[in-house]
Amino acid sequence: MSFTVAIVGRPNVGKSTLFNRLVGKKLALVDDTPGVTRDRRPGAAKLIDLRFTIIDTAGLEESGPETLQGRMWAQTRAAIDEADVTLFVIDAKAGLTPADQTLAEMLRKSGKPVVLVANKSEARGSDGGFYDAFTLGLGEPCPISAEHGQGMLDLRDAIVAAIGEERAFPEADDVAVTDVDVREPAGADDDEEVEPEYDETKPLRIAVIGRPNAGKSTLINRFLGEDRLLTGPEAGITRDSISVEWEWRGRTIKMFDTAGMRKKARVQEKLEKLSVADSLRSIRFAELVIIVFDATIPFEKQDLHLVDLVAREGRAPVLAFNKWDLIEDPQAFLADLREKTERLLPQVRGIRAVPISGQTGYGLDRLMQSVVETDRVWNRRISTAKLNRWLESQQVQHPPPAVSGRRVKLKYMTQVKTRPPAFMISCTRPEALPESYLRYLTNGLRNDFQMPGVPIRIHLRASENPFEGKKKKR
Repeated sequence: MSFTVAIVGRPNVGKSTLFNRLVGKKLALVDDTPGVTRDRRPGAAKLIDLRFTIIDTAGLEESGPETLQGRMWAQTRAAIDEADVTLFVIDAKAGLTPADQTLAEMLRKSGKPVVLVANKSEARGSDGGFYDAFTLGLGEPCPISAEHGQGMLDLRDAIVAAIGEERAFPEADDVAVTDVDVREPAGADDDEEVEPEYDETKPLRIAVIGRPNAGKSTLINRFLGEDRLLTGPEAGITRDSISVEWEWRGRTIKMFDTAGMRKKARVQEKLEKLSVADSLRSIRFAELVIIVFDATIPFEKQDLHLVDLVAREGRAPVLAFNKWDLIEDPQAFLADLREKTERLLPQVRGIRAVPISGQTGYGLDRLMQSVVETDRVWNRRISTAKLNRWLESQQVQHPPPAVSGRRVKLKYMTQVKTRPPAFMISCTRPEALPESYLRYLTNGLRNDFQMPGVPIRIHLRASENPFEGKKKKR
């Protein structure tokens, strides 16, 4: 992107609505409740012919630096320092407030170009607030409606005037496109014996989920080496799913911090429902999911539900037992955790579990190594020839059961897709094969092809009868 723009203003003036308008997606949570946004969220913006990075920020609420509002404002100040231009959004309908005056004074002292934006200008009675904005001393306000998309051309012209033509429209270099995904469609090489090698350089998308106050944001901050995400002792600080990028051993990692997910029965407020829905979207978008457990109270029922949710979505899960620095007898406690992991999570048998401390940084490198190893398994493809030899040996060791006096015959097996590994077995009477035998085959795949800790799908298909539909000759 050519330049960076930060959106600032007091709570509930429409900053996140404008952010969603500029990025063209409903990425930021929007609600009538003031103070919904807490972390700063970047996005790729498009405004007419402009392309730039936009940063959504928390609203200004004057408070002490140790309070939640004070830490939120520290994140906003970091966004202002990072940006080349600041969009100062006011509510033209409600008019100016002392908070607007305070923020205008701060922005003048920053020395950065400022574009004054009068939002909600479509409302009746907004003219008064629009003309009052001249008293802020930041130039002529730009009237817009972020909700309805009005005034976007004027906003574009104001940004160009603030940043300059040369910065707004840098000359595009002829760069060869090298990041196009040209993967073969699933199933294209089912019958080939060549098993593709794992790509150690491709970027990874990782979602970090867990119960509230498990230490997810602290963990990501430790990975980044800076206080990028808002943290604190209060439970439920994170609301939006925030994505951050960094590199680990030369590999690009895009990590999503998500809101803590409580039991469904306890989620009553509309805002928390929106946060949980945003977290679920992050899980579906990610490739791997780190489920953060609080090591001091591990294996709560909600923890098990979250692991099962990730497995049902087909993502590759890794467990992180956070707050390990608070454990008194680590060796005995770790042995107990491993026993409970195998017993309570049979659907992802062999799942990798790593003790960590987001506060001190203990175990983070081992956690990332486990993530890469799990991704390698999640992307594994097994040749059809090996699968059919294996299927034959499995039936010799433990033949399929006879149902109603007729034995189910498993004829052919192939892998139809990866991510997660999915297999198709051609057989007679697929509806008669019991679930217990499918579990036997699934566990056999895990053990014999080294596929621990990832969900495995097995689909049954009835073999075709070449004589079906033909009349019997007399």
